[in-house]
Formats: sequence, C-alpha cells, structure tokens
Amino acid sequence: MMNKRAVVLYLTLISGLLLIVAGWYTASFLTFGAGTESAGETAAVNFTTATAGVTAQPESFDGARAYIDVQTQVDMGPRTPGSEGHAQVREWMREELESAGWTVEFHESERLGHPIYNLIAKRSSEQPQIIFAAHYDTRFAADNDPDESKRTQPVPGANDGASGVAVLLELARTLPESTIPVWLVFFDTEDNGRIEGWDWILGSRAFVEEISIQPQAVVIVDMIGDADLNLYYEKNSDKTIRAEIWETAARLGYGNVFIQTEKHSMLDDHTPFLEKGIPAVDIIDFDYPYWHTTADTPDKVSPESLQAVGDTLWHWAASRTGE
Repeated sequence: MMNKRAVVLYLTLISGLLLIVAGWYTASFLTFGAGTESAGETAAVNFTTATAGVTAQPESFDGARAYIDVQTQVDMGPRTPGSEGHAQVREWMREELESAGWTVEFHESERLGHPIYNLIAKRSSEQPQIIFAAHYDTRFAADNDPDESKRTQPVPGANDGASGVAVLLELARTLPESTIPVWLVFFDTEDNGRIEGWDWILGSRAFVEEISIQPQAVVIVDMIGDADLNLYYEKNSDKTIRAEIWETAARLGYGNVFIQTEKHSMLDDHTPFLEKGIPAVDIIDFDYPYWHTTADTPDKVSPESLQAVGDTLWHWAASRTGE
C-alpha cells in the first residue's frame, strides 16, 4: 500500500510540474510574438518617416560641388577646339547630364571651316521657355598674359569657360522637375576671336541660325566664378529679364555681387539671340584680371561666387511660370 501511495504521489507531482512548464512556455511564446509584432511596427514607422524626410527635401544648388566641376575641367587640360581635352570634356558633360536625368543631343555644324559641337540638354520634348547657356571651349593663346613668353600658350580656362559649365551642370542636378521647360546649352567655339582663321561666338551663331525656337528668355553665364565677383548690368541685355534676375539675387542676399548698375557692352553668346529678337541676358564679370592669361586657374575661382550665381538662377527659374 505504501508503495502504491508513493507512486500516486510521485505521478501527481510530475503531472503538476509538466503543467507548470507548459504554461510557462505558452506565456513566453505569446509575449515574444506580441513584442516582435510591436517592434516590427515601430521599425516600419521609423523607416517610413526617414524615407519621407529624405524625399521631401528638395535639392538645392551646391557651389562647392560646382567648384569641383571647375577643377575637373581644368584637369583635362586645354579644351581648345580639336584637342583631346575638347573631346574629353564633351563626353564628361554628356555623362554628367544623363546621370542627372537629362536627354543630351549634339548640334553639329561648321563655320569658317571649323567643326562645331554644341551640346543641348533637355528634360522633355517641349520647346524651351528658358535657355541657360555657357561656352565650354577655351582659347588657343593667352595673348593677354603679362609674360610675353607665355602668350602663345593655351588658356587654362578655369573662369573663362569652366565656371559657366559648372553652374549649368549643378543646375541640371538640382532644378525642380516642376520648373517650366528648360534647355541647358553648352556652346562650342566661342573664345577664339582675333586669331587668324577664327572668330568669336561661332557656336552660338550656328545654333541660332539652324535651330528654330522662341524661348521666353536666354541667360548666358560667362566668367562668373571670379573670387572677387562683381556682376554689373550688361548694357545690351534684355532689361526686363535682367532686372528680374538681379532683383532675385538681391532678395537672396547677393546684392553685393549682382550690382544694379550698367557697365560693359559685350559681344558674347547672347548677341545672336538678341539679333533674332529673342530676349537674352549676359551675366559676366568682365573685370576679371586673368582674362586670356595662363593664370586663369582654379585658385582664382571660388565656390561662394558659383553659389551666388547658381542659387540666383535656380530661384529665378523655379519661380517663373509659363506664359
């Protein structure tokens, strides 16, 4: 009897222990599942918030990134027509523009026996209402160099060429998709006047003569990276568009750079457009002391100057509406 009673007691204890263990495992499983679900929901919320934060932030013009583009171009060497650097910079611009979502076309022509390769970047098939343009070629001879022995050397073109290209490339990366139709045009063969067999602004003349468009405004940027930047009204520029851009600059705090006083009268890439009756503006600092010298190097250019010009054009273009 005692043995039977002991066995029953033992079995009862074992059964009780098994029930306790089973209960503990069940409770642990339910708690773990609830905790995992909660953690998953929290992670999902955090991810959504972070993603929304990133996509909600608009791109803005970055003068420091534009300055790197100036250095990149100068590192290619002279971009004189027909040179290795000339071909290299075209391919590099195409790659940069396409990576920013633009479609690139080459407008090929010829003037005075010289081939011309203008580059046109678009984001849609619509006709442009704004054209931003700069020349990418550099000059064969630094004929303004104070050192006479250097006057047959090519110009590095950090400011005279590369600065305008850099601003256009950074606009390509950052202009809002909602901006009215814009073309970015990179003119060839602008900078070799007063050299036998050449003339000024061959690329822009070919463009205007051969491509039928009627934009609201054409804005040329030329020599706009000078570390001591002073942008006066250019006398031939369209007065309405000119005033809009300079007033935009003043609102953004760049009134000390964009000076609302006329100074120079320029023959530049805006000239063929004006001759055709298209409103055009030339943004240029023609008081640049290193113009057409071997000292036109990146150390004469500043990210702050590129920022002032690019930021102004970004806001001016983004604020315009179709007419």
